[in-house]
Amino acid sequence: MIEVGAVCVKTYGREKGRRCVVIDTIDKNFVLVTGPPEVTGVKRRRANIKHLEPTGEKIDVKKGSSDEEVAQALQKKGQPQPPRKKSRQATSKTEKGHADE
Repeated sequence: MIEVGAVCVKTYGREKGRRCVVIDTIDKNFVLVTGPPEVTGVKRRRANIKHLEPTGEKIDVKKGSSDEEVAQALQKKGQPQPPRKKSRQATSKTEKGHADE
């Protein structure tokens, strides 16, 4: 069973490959996770434990902690977070060299 405060990597879904923190245990198959979104891009949501890979790291958060509390705990621990990727629409035509004259 995955404990509250466990740092995991999502292995399935739109947030695949991103790190998250377990906030609450819903039942034997599901947990509540968060990134938080401003840090890793993972929204607070229910996740199947089969779709999570524990990293072996754990942070000190209480059950049901807010995203701000989780972000502070990650910062306190010095947790390295992967940088968020820019969306494809973020690059303008001028950056690509297709600017109109």
